[in-house]
Amino acid sequence: MEGISLILAIVVVTALAFDFTNGFHDTANAMATTISTGALRPKVAVAMSAVLNLVGAFLSVEVANTISKGLVDESGIRPEVIFAALVGAILWNLATWLVGLPSSSSHALMGGLIGATIASAGVGAVHGDVLVTKVLIPAIAAPLVAGIAAMLATRLTYRLGRKADGKAAEKGYRAGQIASAGLVSLAHGTNDAQKTMGVITLALVAGGAVAPDSDPPMWVILSAGIAIALGTYLGGWRIIRTMGKGLTDLQPQQGFAAQTSAATVILASSHLGFSLSTTHSVSGAVMGAGLGRKGGVVRWSTATRMFVAWGLTLPAAALVAALAEYVTGFGDWGTALVAVFLVASSAYIWKMSRREVVDHTNVNDTDDTGPVTGAEESAGVVTAAIAAVTPPPTAAAAEELVATVPAQAEPASPDTKAPQATV
Repeated sequence: MEGISLILAIVVVTALAFDFTNGFHDTANAMATTISTGALRPKVAVAMSAVLNLVGAFLSVEVANTISKGLVDESGIRPEVIFAALVGAILWNLATWLVGLPSSSSHALMGGLIGATIASAGVGAVHGDVLVTKVLIPAIAAPLVAGIAAMLATRLTYRLGRKADGKAAEKGYRAGQIASAGLVSLAHGTNDAQKTMGVITLALVAGGAVAPDSDPPMWVILSAGIAIALGTYLGGWRIIRTMGKGLTDLQPQQGFAAQTSAATVILASSHLGFSLSTTHSVSGAVMGAGLGRKGGVVRWSTATRMFVAWGLTLPAAALVAALAEYVTGFGDWGTALVAVFLVASSAYIWKMSRREVVDHTNVNDTDDTGPVTGAEESAGVVTAAIAAVTPPPTAAAAEELVATVPAQAEPASPDTKAPQATV
């Protein structure tokens, strides 16, 4: 019994650590567009998001029940399996945060749980129908629905506001964007904090601490809400930069349309018990808003890297979790070894992140000094290809080129005498 109590304590602490990483990893979902358009100062934005994440954690337990009761067979799960699943999810969250990619914390957790469960109890312990209907289908549908809704909302917003005073309309849209960002934060707490609640409840059931089919205890709800709020307040500035500036250049009208569309999709999924990725929803909405404005362009090079990360999330987290579950199978020393590996890997990733610090002071700084246009997006690849195959000019050609370019005025050196005027 003492051993079970110890492993349960380890699982709970690790689950709250995952919830913390989920908070700073997904802060961009709620506040990236608000920060990029200047509607709120960065620190004020993340503080507001943290408070609303905490409030949202108390609004529902439907998603938590999907994880704790529906995705895997509770009877075949040991606490060590939950621990291994969390290891895979945390390491994927940290790796994608390091490179600034907004991947799904939800799918990292799902992938870790599936991989560890299969390694422990076989494929039969995973409920495939729940995986398809409440995880995979929403993963594909969410960015499409949110993107189309944001694109239509952006076009409608510009059409309705075309005769409005520019400064007054922009001020109004910034206020609306703050309200919609708060709604996304509330929805994020309602959806994502519940995932950790579900995992902790599943571990408590596996360890015999609570009865099967139980709802999350109040202390689980409270601790999960606080953990995700603290992570949100710290701010995942690298991902905020990518979401706010890396995908497209947003104006307040677009930010308002994107946030409202994403919040609607997330809250609807939470009500239905879908384990939806808020990252997928908000990213799809941001791209839709970028395409909805006339002349707006999505940086497809960044979007492609993001899509690849989305596709790798489930299998990568599942693989790491399966390996961790295999090592924990050797007993207490195996579990201790996995815990040491998790701490050491996390510390190494954090150390690497210090080489180029991104925080609230430089989150809106990008390599591009101006807004991206369609010509710039396409010219980047073409220009690079031409430069790679074009030989350098000969000396004669270089002299001819210099002769055709007007010389720029340069300050005279002290040794240079001014020309004498002639009469």
